[in-house]
Amino acid sequence: MSLFVNKLNGSLQDKLRIFLYVILIPLAILMMVLFISMIRFSNRYDTIVTNITRANDYNLSFKESIDYTMYRIVIGSADFDSFDEEEGIRDPYALIENAEGTFINLRAIASTDKSEKRISNVIKHLNTLEERIDEIKENVEKPLEIGTYEENIFKLETNIYILTELIQEQIQEYIYYESSSMETVRQKINTEINTTLKVSMIAFVIILAITWYVSRLIAESISKPLHELSETTKLVAEGDFKTRASLSTGDEVTTLTYNFNKMIEQIEGLINDVKEEQKNLRETELKLLQAQINPHFLYNTLDNIIWLIEANKKENAMKMVSLLSEFFRTSLNKGKDIITIEQEEAHVRSYLRIQQYRYQDILEYTIYIDSAIKHENILKLTLQPLIENAIYHGIKNKRGKGMINVSGKRDGDLVVLVIEDNGRGIEEERLIYLRNLLVHSPKMSEIDGFGILNVNERIKLKYGRKYGIHIESRYGEGTKVTVSFPIKGIE
Repeated sequence: MSLFVNKLNGSLQDKLRIFLYVILIPLAILMMVLFISMIRFSNRYDTIVTNITRANDYNLSFKESIDYTMYRIVIGSADFDSFDEEEGIRDPYALIENAEGTFINLRAIASTDKSEKRISNVIKHLNTLEERIDEIKENVEKPLEIGTYEENIFKLETNIYILTELIQEQIQEYIYYESSSMETVRQKINTEINTTLKVSMIAFVIILAITWYVSRLIAESISKPLHELSETTKLVAEGDFKTRASLSTGDEVTTLTYNFNKMIEQIEGLINDVKEEQKNLRETELKLLQAQINPHFLYNTLDNIIWLIEANKKENAMKMVSLLSEFFRTSLNKGKDIITIEQEEAHVRSYLRIQQYRYQDILEYTIYIDSAIKHENILKLTLQPLIENAIYHGIKNKRGKGMINVSGKRDGDLVVLVIEDNGRGIEEERLIYLRNLLVHSPKMSEIDGFGILNVNERIKLKYGRKYGIHIESRYGEGTKVTVSFPIKGIE
């Protein structure tokens, strides 16, 4: 008893082993005894049924096949050299040989002496039948003037028909005695089942009582420490990451409790990591804002404004100041990261108009955003860095006037924005390099093409890794940059 109690205080494996030994093994033995008993009588029963079925096949067809075949041979419409099974004319010797083999096997497994005697008679009659068929065959094969048709008919009626009738009667008697034996087996099975059921019920009640007792002990030894652990998880769910579960002893709950306490510590670390990641994301966005307000762009714009004032083109200077103010107002956006596509469109218009004052001889642009998506949200400063790349890396390095086309539409559940230019384009090796960076999202510090990579990474962080930027370009012809993200992806 002391050993039993110690096992209950052991591991879950020990407890399950107790359950197996005390409950399942006796039950399995009981079921096995019942199963073996049922199989033994069932096999005997199935053997008798099989014997009856095999014998019954010959009871139904053997006499008819032999009689019809021999009749056709006697009247001359068939012979012993060729047979037509479709017309019911079969080889009598083959039929007898198959029947003899079947009945020899049945005699070996006959369930009663009477059945065995009937099978022996069938085999004797088959041998006699074969001899009588030999006599008819000998007559049929004689020249026509020696053998007579009347003699063959007489042999057919007095020998063949009578022998097949006797065989059929013996088969029917065999079936009768085998059926009687089957009834005896059935009665034995019923008796055995009744006895087994009584013993099984008594054993089952005993096993059930033991099961209830042992299950209650095992359940308490498992549920009590788990309940304590559950109470601790409630505190953690409420945000108390300082609480720790007390360790139990002896089973896997100890390991579970230890790992739970360790998990709480890791969650605290993950929360700090998430905060740090958000901080890094914000720093990345601030880097992007800083990249937009680059001194070169600002100084050149201010120089253009001064030149316009000195040239007494005050109205143009005022327009340029207004555009510059509108540009920076959208860039800052009161610290908000999300704007509508319509606001983003206004932002890039301001940017392009400013740039057009600077590059009026080489820059033209068109913007068409489908009105159906203008109310959708977008990350602030998504398009402007891409347009800036198109100007500085494509249009400025092209001879003649450059064109930038900005378009946007809905494609299924996606918003698709395209910036296309007819600038210098990107060399093949450089294009492969940029595509690889867009896929693998490296750290963006100290990387050329920061604006595109920054926009791409921000889209992936907000919407998922399968969204972002795709670049197509042919050197000397132009570049096409496609931005895709889901509709209603952010609020």
